[in-house]
Amino acid sequence: MTGMLKEAEDFIRSYYNEIGRSELEIHSRLLEIERQIKKNGSYEQTIDEITYGAKAAWRNSNKCIGRLFWQSLNVFDKRYMQTEEEIYQALLEHIQFATNEGRIRPTITVFSPHDVRIWNHQLIRYAGYKTEKGIIGDPDSIAFTKVCQDLGWKGNNEHFDILPLVIQTKNNQPKLFEIPKEYILEVPIRHQELKWFEELNVKWYAVPIISSMKLEIGGITYPAAPFNGWYMGTEIGARNLADDNRYNMVPIIAENMGLNTKSNASLWKDRALVELNAAVLFSFKEDGVSIVDHHTAAQQFKRFEEKEGEAGRDVTGNWTWLIPPLSPGTTHIFHKPYNNEKKTPNYFYQPSPY
Repeated sequence: MTGMLKEAEDFIRSYYNEIGRSELEIHSRLLEIERQIKKNGSYEQTIDEITYGAKAAWRNSNKCIGRLFWQSLNVFDKRYMQTEEEIYQALLEHIQFATNEGRIRPTITVFSPHDVRIWNHQLIRYAGYKTEKGIIGDPDSIAFTKVCQDLGWKGNNEHFDILPLVIQTKNNQPKLFEIPKEYILEVPIRHQELKWFEELNVKWYAVPIISSMKLEIGGITYPAAPFNGWYMGTEIGARNLADDNRYNMVPIIAENMGLNTKSNASLWKDRALVELNAAVLFSFKEDGVSIVDHHTAAQQFKRFEEKEGEAGRDVTGNWTWLIPPLSPGTTHIFHKPYNNEKKTPNYFYQPSPY
């Protein structure tokens, strides 16, 4: 039995048993899969199998605190698309559908398992420029921004320039596509009480659509399968805008708050970080854009653990990712261990194409 056939059998049995199919139906499907593998070296999954697999992959994602909503994932099957232009249009559809004018919908678009790669880490992300006066924009994007520039893209050298999409099929040269502005929803960050916050001219995009990971289902790997949920506030307020190797906003906010930044004992970092996170949550909610605070997310994860237990499934998790980066000790997750065993279907990192 080949490795692929063994993985296919494990997947089909898990899927069919979960939806109440008979042993006869399982046997029939496995015979068809075996026939395809013997003939072609692989097999084609049905849309139902991909839909279940993508949802189960979210359920099995050890680093994700938002798994309670795994069954709500919208799955778009775009495996038949061959050209970069077709894929680009499908990505725009994904962005538009997922954004939904701010009422974010969890979504995945699955492309062919053969010869399709999206070079972006996320479909929407800000550029980063290394200049003589220091870094402008997102330091985490410097390498990819350079790739885009080498492909002919010209940014505005500003802090929040949206990067283009870079799509590659087969061994062709990657192609670059701009995302029309009307597809991108951004939220200006302001504070309910600290009115000077608006003058910082900080914003963030509404939907985090991861596009650099591969989806593995039943022995089949999909290298291009961008997916999204909605943001947990701390992802923006305690990491993207706060980390000193990202936008590093904490010292600026502390200064504007008049805090004593010369002494760690003043807890200026903590106080500024709380207000930055409060601003992110306030701004998204004011604009009607889906977001969840880390306390609510932890409560939702507890409900996920309970439901999985009721279904007879063990919950795996990566503790270092599940605890929020702000006040983790106030959540139940901080106080319990998790088994970090990796189950399939799942989303996995893959080598960068550049």
